[in-house]
Amino acid sequence: MIGPDVLDGIPLTHRIVSVGSTDLHCVEGGSGPTVVLLHGFPEFWYSWRNQIPALIRAGFRAIAVDLRGYGDSSKPAAIDAYRLPVVVDDIAGLIVQSNDAPCAVVGHDWGGLLAWFLPMMHPGLVSRLTVLNTPHPVPFSREMRRRAQRVRMLYQLFMQPPVLPEIGLRLLLPSIMRRMANVSEEELRVYAEAWRPLAARRGMVNYYRALRRHRKELRGLIRPIDIPTLLIFAEHEPVFIRETTERFEEYVPDLRIVRVREARHFVQTDAPDVVNKALIEFLR
Repeated sequence: MIGPDVLDGIPLTHRIVSVGSTDLHCVEGGSGPTVVLLHGFPEFWYSWRNQIPALIRAGFRAIAVDLRGYGDSSKPAAIDAYRLPVVVDDIAGLIVQSNDAPCAVVGHDWGGLLAWFLPMMHPGLVSRLTVLNTPHPVPFSREMRRRAQRVRMLYQLFMQPPVLPEIGLRLLLPSIMRRMANVSEEELRVYAEAWRPLAARRGMVNYYRALRRHRKELRGLIRPIDIPTLLIFAEHEPVFIRETTERFEEYVPDLRIVRVREARHFVQTDAPDVVNKALIEFLR
């Protein structure tokens, strides 16, 4: 299994949960109300290494998942296997099997987008929702009409050609993480182990390919979210402009926003103490 068995002195359990034909690897610890943690690109469950011990000590059961295509989870080759509704169904199945629905869900980056759609597609499975640095799809679509946001999404074009992105990411990912996240060289070596298989890099890239191919189907899935929701947004976020976090109250009426100074896209590693405090206070 990729990643440690102990975090900050707390032992963790690695297990595989089968959802249909997909095997999802997850790391679990603690007891109490369940909190499911969904990582983004280019990470895996280890994205939450600073949050898992804090949640466990606060009296929660933390379950950090490797999304399909990442870590020790299944890595299907087909692009359509990474359609967003398919991956959302993975998480719904895992929550049902955790025997603690509804539960809290926390997501960052791609995990944040999945977290937004989970209560829309599977109402009743999520009790509280927290999203880090990923805008709700409605204000994001609105701001994509502006050049400022469109320019920031041009990097996704790099992910579209066949084969080349998988090769390029092997070289680029270490420098990307050094520049954009607060990671040590030891932590970077853990990530490098997860990135080494070609199938893992193909899975990462296929999320972007599938989104470009099937983006229109997401519009029909958007529904109001009527559960307490927390959006944590870093002031130095490089991918999404601040306006994507504004003016969507009709879709998320019970919304709180925490803005984190001096943090970038990987806000949970740049400002773990701030994120942990906000997250635990909200979940309680």
